[in-house]
Amino acid sequence: MVFTCKRHKSLQGQYTAEIPRGKPRNLLASFSLIRVNRLIKVLAHERETVLMKALALFSGGLDSILAVELVREQGVSVVGICFESPFFTADKGIRSAHAIGLPLKVVDITEDLVKIVLNPKHGYGKGMNPCIDCHALMFAVTGKMLGEEKAHFIISGEVLGQRPMSQNLRSLSTVSHSSGFQDVILRPLSAKLLPETIPEIRGWVEREKLLGLSGRSRRPQIELARGLGIGDYPSSAGGCLLTDKVISHRLKDLISCHEDLSRRDLDLLKVGRHFRLGKTAKIIVGRNQRENELIDLQTRKGDTLLSVESVPGPTALATGDLSGEYMQLAADITASYSDAPSGKPVAVRVTSGGKGWSVRAMKREKGELRTFMI
Repeated sequence: MVFTCKRHKSLQGQYTAEIPRGKPRNLLASFSLIRVNRLIKVLAHERETVLMKALALFSGGLDSILAVELVREQGVSVVGICFESPFFTADKGIRSAHAIGLPLKVVDITEDLVKIVLNPKHGYGKGMNPCIDCHALMFAVTGKMLGEEKAHFIISGEVLGQRPMSQNLRSLSTVSHSSGFQDVILRPLSAKLLPETIPEIRGWVEREKLLGLSGRSRRPQIELARGLGIGDYPSSAGGCLLTDKVISHRLKDLISCHEDLSRRDLDLLKVGRHFRLGKTAKIIVGRNQRENELIDLQTRKGDTLLSVESVPGPTALATGDLSGEYMQLAADITASYSDAPSGKPVAVRVTSGGKGWSVRAMKREKGELRTFMI
């Protein structure tokens, strides 16, 4: 006897029950019904006792919040995975996870990301942003966490066509396959427009309850958030600093002059004004008190610190070979962003290798310094 299970959606499909021969028809029917009901109960019990769990790539933006809520509504347990590096922080993810009661793990991917930035398989975006390779890395790292987290699949808030270059159909497929976990990656907001994945095929989630969003409009997400009672969520502004023109230019300069990139080198890209004095010589000039303090904290052995002695001004960090004219140029640049009067020499304090001395410097015109600015 073949029957179709309709009582439990998670068990929908055809099942076969054996019926003894030679029994009266009404008894056969009763016996079969008992066997069927027992089988349904057993299967339903198995589905209920195996709690599905997903790991969510969680940036903290509205799309990732909605992806989590859509899957949690289907009874799936979700843990958020938020990434950080010198180019993006987990701050927004931490705040949003707290707001919606989502368990969150923060993972630093700096080491692997730097390798990708230096040589991206799928190239860069408008800046130094290797979006496709970076997203693939995030999925790969999350996929490797499935076992230790006892999770079954991965979700993300990506929307088909929202970003023309990195979220078109081809790019999403490339990201999934490059990660090595393509079969267990689910994108709940656009699932109905994408090929079915294992979570849908095996009934871990119901495809009918997922969405088919596409394009750059935010209206559907905003309406969905309102329907789910989500009223407080971060704006979509911000994101990866590798898309920033200034940061990208500084990073290109750094790569061209240094074979090895340290975490400090990358963190300093975000601080102050940068000037390239020579092949190895560079100076970073603080723009305010906070940056002056950051520069001071980032000083390492072999660095040179400069500051104007008699008037308020910046703290400057110089690295590399400052022999010859480069020391004078570094002192002049430091003086140029101080309150020192124009046309008069000023003393700049120089500290390096545990020793300190003064250099007479002159304030220069900003237009002249643009030649050296990165």
